[in-house]
Amino acid sequence: MTLVKICGVTNVEDAVAAVELGVHFLGFVFADSPRRAELPTVKHIRRIIGSDARFVGVFTDEADWVIETIDSCELDLVQLHGCQSEEFAQRIGPERVIRAVRVKGEQTILNLEFFSNAAYYLLDSYRKGMAGGTGKTFDWKLAEKAKLYGKPVILSGGLTPANVYDAIKQVRPFAVDVASGVEARPGIKDHNKMKEFIENVRKADAST
Repeated sequence: MTLVKICGVTNVEDAVAAVELGVHFLGFVFADSPRRAELPTVKHIRRIIGSDARFVGVFTDEADWVIETIDSCELDLVQLHGCQSEEFAQRIGPERVIRAVRVKGEQTILNLEFFSNAAYYLLDSYRKGMAGGTGKTFDWKLAEKAKLYGKPVILSGGLTPANVYDAIKQVRPFAVDVASGVEARPGIKDHNKMKEFIENVRKADAST
């Protein structure tokens, strides 16, 4: 079964709706973004949802405040979406790290060998000046090659209800990640789009 991560969650309503639809991971962005999550909100969502979904914090910095946020929000996983060092990943704990890379070409995939302190690799689209949330896809053949590095692959970058079926059929990733593809506007989810996205994930699973 392909797991589903809804990223860029900013409010209780969207988080609850996502969990009710059966998502496995909720992603909270702690970086400069229209999808930035506020600490009190994430803590409140944790109290409401409990362990019904795994909480993922998305960070672009390497600093003590990141560690403090991980502990304060009781994050299950930490998505390093920047140039954080392997030493920092080790400090967090490799079993909790999702190492995100922006795929610019085959060299990006080859560079995965330098990021061994991770439990998962997340492949996002490259766009100059943007750390994520590009709304653009990349060549999924490269995602297939990433599987050779022996860690579960989370496919991200421009996924929508319209293309997630084909993405899963081609790549067969461990999980798919969506943010802008199920939004009404930046930071606010469209619950019908989330429902359609998850339904199409299940259809793809059933056909493989």
